[in-house]
Amino acid sequence: MHTHQDHQHHEHNHHDGDCGCNHSHAKNQHGCSSEKPADAAGHACSDGHQHTHQHGASCCDSGDPDEESDRLSAAPPAGSQRFSWKVNGMDCPSCAKKIENAVTAVPGVDSARVLFATEKLVVDAQNDISQRVQDAVAQAGFTLLGIGGQPQPASESASRFAPYAPLLLLTALMILSWALDRINPQWGSVAFIATTLVGLAPIARKALRLIRSGTPFAIETLMSVAAIGALFIGATAEAAMVLLLFMVGELLESYAANRARRGITALMALVPEEAVLLNGSQRRRVPVGSLRPGDVIEIAPGARLPADAELINPFASFDESALTGESVPVERQQGEKVAAGSLSVDQSVQMKVVSEPGKNAIDRILQLIEEAEERRAPIERFLDRFSRYYTPAIMLLSLAVILLPPLLFSQPWETWIYRGLTLLLIGCPCALVISTPAAITSGLAAATRRGSLIKGGAALEQLGQVQTIAFDKTGTLTEGKPTVTDALPIGALSEQQLLTLAAAVEAGSHHPLAQAIVRRAEQYGAPLPLADNRRALAGVGIEGQLDGKTLRISAPAKLAPGLLDATWQTRLEQLENEGKTVVVALEDNQPVGLLALRDTLRSDARQAIDALGQLGINGVMLTGDNPRAAAAIARELGIDYRAGLLPEDKVTAVTELSRQRPTAMLGDGINDAPAMKAASIGIAMGSGTDVALETADAALTHNRLLGIAEMVRISRATHANIRQNITIALGLKGIFLVTSLLGITGLWLAVLADSGATALVTLNAIRLLKTRQ
Repeated sequence: MHTHQDHQHHEHNHHDGDCGCNHSHAKNQHGCSSEKPADAAGHACSDGHQHTHQHGASCCDSGDPDEESDRLSAAPPAGSQRFSWKVNGMDCPSCAKKIENAVTAVPGVDSARVLFATEKLVVDAQNDISQRVQDAVAQAGFTLLGIGGQPQPASESASRFAPYAPLLLLTALMILSWALDRINPQWGSVAFIATTLVGLAPIARKALRLIRSGTPFAIETLMSVAAIGALFIGATAEAAMVLLLFMVGELLESYAANRARRGITALMALVPEEAVLLNGSQRRRVPVGSLRPGDVIEIAPGARLPADAELINPFASFDESALTGESVPVERQQGEKVAAGSLSVDQSVQMKVVSEPGKNAIDRILQLIEEAEERRAPIERFLDRFSRYYTPAIMLLSLAVILLPPLLFSQPWETWIYRGLTLLLIGCPCALVISTPAAITSGLAAATRRGSLIKGGAALEQLGQVQTIAFDKTGTLTEGKPTVTDALPIGALSEQQLLTLAAAVEAGSHHPLAQAIVRRAEQYGAPLPLADNRRALAGVGIEGQLDGKTLRISAPAKLAPGLLDATWQTRLEQLENEGKTVVVALEDNQPVGLLALRDTLRSDARQAIDALGQLGINGVMLTGDNPRAAAAIARELGIDYRAGLLPEDKVTAVTELSRQRPTAMLGDGINDAPAMKAASIGIAMGSGTDVALETADAALTHNRLLGIAEMVRISRATHANIRQNITIALGLKGIFLVTSLLGITGLWLAVLADSGATALVTLNAIRLLKTRQ
């Protein structure tokens, strides 16, 4: 935050533009588009949001994943439209890749990206290609919702049992085939062949669709080859059982994926569909999408806020745990802002809406989650690239196992075809591919539950490696609400006159020190004059004209030598040694008084520093304040400090720290943004400026400094989880690879190894949601 050393008075401009298509965005909108030209600053999108993120649409071609960051940072072509839909039927991130491949191949599509966590397909195109995208996704075996109206809803019982119908049918046929085999093996074999063909039909059909849409090495292809091969060598019962176990594994994957997405679904459900709008004494229920800033709404006890709003009642209690992780209700005073999704605890309250549709706190969190999926961790990108070569290599190895022993060593064909097919199933990369994104998605969701927003896997990975955290002082380590402790006139001025002159120059500034001076001057009750020609002096202070005289509020270090006599210089040093920030008021370049201000430390600052110390992380305070005041704060916290820094000095300091060891920068002001960018990872306080929040890689929505240690613990737990998942995936494959080549295990166990490993790594990742960090 600013100190008077870098006293630059910035206006905090919020970029809440109007919604592009005037839809209600409390819930997802699909299939609409905004025809505004998209650029790096704001992409016209189908769900109505004017996105203001730094990463544009993802290009989902088959390029090198390591170049993904470059592609994401590029804006969509000028004049393109953005379309979005909800996708049904995805069980794992590999499904998302299949859809991306299919849609990217559609003529006219500039880029396509599937956001697995929110089940959303986002497409950039030069014109309306909705129908072609729908056809391409349908050919790949998935369903888009929201094109030309929602699909006709099936009956509740039908939709509940629909996913289990193929499995139940195949199970019944397996039991019948087994019974026939016990009675008559010849008829049993025919029954198993028929059962295999029934189970294979939808899988083979989907495999062909995926091959045509650009995904030739999908698990469906491997299953089809294995089942057909097993029929040719007479392993009819095993061919049918392989398909049955595959369907069981698919259901397990679907269950695990839905569990992983449950936190996102619960977040989306926090915003109600309707609100009670007040118009004088009249009350009427209206759709949430029709609310605009300035509307007055009424929230019943136990109901949730449909938008960000200011409290009109004198005071009220709100449960904000869904957003901040704080279980204790928070009491808000009149005029205070309360985030959408918060619950009114004990009374009916009236609120004034302050957020545009699609721009409330829940929408911003969901947008960050979607952006987070675009910023993938390096290890995730590596595994994605690895799997592209791994699957074809396994198919070639399987072919070699089938051909080489019989051709070179006269081994029986039936034995080695069987083992080759087993190896083919073991080689499926599903468990390996999902091991990282499942853990990262769970880690991001766990952080969100605790009031921390982390923008993607790359940031999550970097957090766990941090060894130093650089803290801004004002508004970060301190409350950011300083008060004037001493007003010492020099010469004939009274204390009130000194404060009045200072307030005349500081009036209208958003700087916390300036606001503290104005508040103190207003306590006398007299009207305050307003200086003319006010201007900020970078790194010095601020000046203006009043009654023909030049007034300046300056940092002591910027005064000409000898301007303060020895007595006042001693007094100034005493105040700074007490940990206070001192500014000097000058009239026509002559000092007329000293003003001392003191900010209070956040209540959890010391506790947060201790928690980081237990994790082996050092803290450094970077501030533009004077060295003596900074030293007093640093001593109280037990950390190192660097004082008297301009914004560019903070960048230099952070760059130097980052060269020595991975360093995070935590701040909340506009002048902290460059330092955040220079750090290994930037973290913003949730109460900070828009610029700081947009620049940062993570944010503390609850403004609790203890959240820093929680984020680091979650990051480290996530990476431990990833290592466990990769070990499970590769370990099981390695064991069954050897046993299959030796003939110890067969097709059944191969499928169990693949489906079981996929389910295991996903369920292991879900543990992150339940573990208290």
